[in-house]
Amino acid sequence: MTSKAFGLAQLGNAYSDGALSNRNKIINGGMVIDQRNAGAAVTVNSNAASFFSVDRFSGLGNGSAGVFTLQQDSSAPAGFVKSLKAVVTTIDSSISSENYRVQYKIEGNDVADLGFGLATAKTITLSFWVRSSETGTFGASVKNSAQNRSYPFTYSVSSADTWEYKTITIAGDTTGTWLTDTGVGLWITWSLGGDTNNAAGAWIGANSIGATGQINLMATLNATWYITGVQLEVGDTATPFEHRSYGQELALCERYYTTLTTATLRNAVANYYVTSDVSHTTTMRAPPTVTYSFSTAGSAVADNDSASTSSRVKTIRFQCRFTTVTTTGLANFSNITADAEL
Repeated sequence: MTSKAFGLAQLGNAYSDGALSNRNKIINGGMVIDQRNAGAAVTVNSNAASFFSVDRFSGLGNGSAGVFTLQQDSSAPAGFVKSLKAVVTTIDSSISSENYRVQYKIEGNDVADLGFGLATAKTITLSFWVRSSETGTFGASVKNSAQNRSYPFTYSVSSADTWEYKTITIAGDTTGTWLTDTGVGLWITWSLGGDTNNAAGAWIGANSIGATGQINLMATLNATWYITGVQLEVGDTATPFEHRSYGQELALCERYYTTLTTATLRNAVANYYVTSDVSHTTTMRAPPTVTYSFSTAGSAVADNDSASTSSRVKTIRFQCRFTTVTTTGLANFSNITADAEL
């Protein structure tokens, strides 16, 4: 019997930087984390606002009439248990300058190693599983934060309602400004309709959501589009999807969005402000936007409730004023969410 040792170089060009783990720059690419909605559908209308479904993935409509829903779904190819599903609920068949898309924004810190904007920019490969009720050519794009550098590309869906695996290799952009901080470093959009002005396969100095020749999914009522197994990595080869543990995936998502336990305040002096600092489970990308429900118990009366983050990325300071006090009086901040999404 003979044995054979394999070095990193023998594993292919995708591993040329020595990365056997942490290859995937996409968080929640398997669509398993859904902190906001717990599997419920989210309606994406035409008001040009982002609506988040599963963590880190959002939908946006910028049109005159079209509406679609996004929802975590249990349909998935072998090796996966969840996907993100889009369903057209109101059609928009006369798209010109309008666009509808699913999108993902990567933090600049996580793509700093790509060297985009430099002569040494690295090649990247995007891979994903997709399924749709409609067949034909679909459009998508990779772009920078300023949306003035884009790489439109296309992929085809050959069989209706069948999971298909797609890979796209893109030479790194050697020009433009690409953020390497806590802002948007790289932006991926999958078009569901509109913005077909730019040819696929080359970097352009303009914003692009889709590509010339793509179909308009938004023209068909109840049309469906699913995606999962999204991976973006360095190199010219798509490697098998990097499955992280549920705990690891959740912790990564909580840098951008998290829910917190109840903050309870108590005081024995009337007309006195009381504060309580609650820590996040992880350091957030930026001081978050906080939402909460406020209530009192034990016959306490309180007002002027607030949640302050200031420059804090690890704690939230809750505050209120007790106007009357009893020995059992409490003020409760509950249903707390902290949002630092890109």
